[in-house]
Amino acid sequence: MNVLSKGLTAAALVVSLSACQWDGLNSLPLPGTEGRGEHSYQVRIEMPNVTTLSQNSPVMVDDVTVGSVDAIVVQDWHALVTVSLNDDVALPENVTAKIGQTSLLGSQHLALVAPDDPQGRLENGDVIPLDRAGAYPTTEQTLSSLSVVLNGGGLAQIQDITTELNHAIGGREDTVRDLLPRLDDLVTSLDTQRGDIIAAMEGIDRLSVNVENQRATLTKALNEVPPALDVLTAERPNITSAFTSLGRLSDVVSRVIDTSGADLQTNVASLTPVLQALADSGNALTEVLSVLLTYPFPQEGIDNVIRGDYANLAMTIDLSLPRLDSNFLTGTPLAGRIAGLEGALGTQAAPTAASAGDPLRGPLEPPTIRIPGLPPVELPGQGFPP
Repeated sequence: MNVLSKGLTAAALVVSLSACQWDGLNSLPLPGTEGRGEHSYQVRIEMPNVTTLSQNSPVMVDDVTVGSVDAIVVQDWHALVTVSLNDDVALPENVTAKIGQTSLLGSQHLALVAPDDPQGRLENGDVIPLDRAGAYPTTEQTLSSLSVVLNGGGLAQIQDITTELNHAIGGREDTVRDLLPRLDDLVTSLDTQRGDIIAAMEGIDRLSVNVENQRATLTKALNEVPPALDVLTAERPNITSAFTSLGRLSDVVSRVIDTSGADLQTNVASLTPVLQALADSGNALTEVLSVLLTYPFPQEGIDNVIRGDYANLAMTIDLSLPRLDSNFLTGTPLAGRIAGLEGALGTQAAPTAASAGDPLRGPLEPPTIRIPGLPPVELPGQGFPP
């Protein structure tokens, strides 16, 4: 009896000295747990919700127990969990803490997960903030989500879909079998044209950007389209009449071309030598045009010819038959017939302009007889005295 009373007294002293509040045996540090003793360090974690996590719950890294939960308190509307870790556990400073379920019976643990880009090292007294803390889905949450899928998620409609597919494919197995290779070819072709499809989509994106940038202009244009359509509607009879007349004109032109096509081709062919001669004239035609306004004087010397109200003129006029024939009958059926008269007679019808005398002194000189091949013979008693 004395031994029992002493044991109860010792237990009461341990409880009174270890804590001010009694939360059951789980609130006492259990012997043999990881992260206890001198060779350990403590880290605090700000958890949004600890669910059913309790003290002495294991702390795991890659499914290996490396510590235990030391204390859980409430701070600023969230839980502050203090964990004790073995001193040989090296973790980065940006480690993530999540509450996971150890077994289906409901026991939980705290998992520390290192990120893909570790930075620094976790030291004694460090705090893992709320943005790097959370919890894995619990068994209750998983079963609840599965219940939603099975009951209200439309899973029961799979049977209806399967039944309808059987009705659709029934009796058409060969057609469906032939369709599958074609679908494979289609998918392969689309895969080979992936670059073109992406380029087309990028082009559509640029077009959309341009349309967006010109929204005001497009809006104004669309607002002005209805009045223009009203004008076209009002002018519909005239437009219809114009198109009808254009059709009749087309018929007339077609008949004209059909009936006179050969003549048109002949005329076009006849234009070829004319255009060739015009091209062969070179600069002569343009040079002649410069004399047109100042005929018979060239434009270059008009200032020396016309002086005030008089003009100096010296002309050589050749009215011989060969010259007239060359100037006016060349290219005609009469070419060469006038000049042939002198050749046939063997005489010159009249003196040429080059063989004529001075028009100013001619009347003062005695008349002469000119015989081809002989010097001129003066007639006595004719002319004016010197």
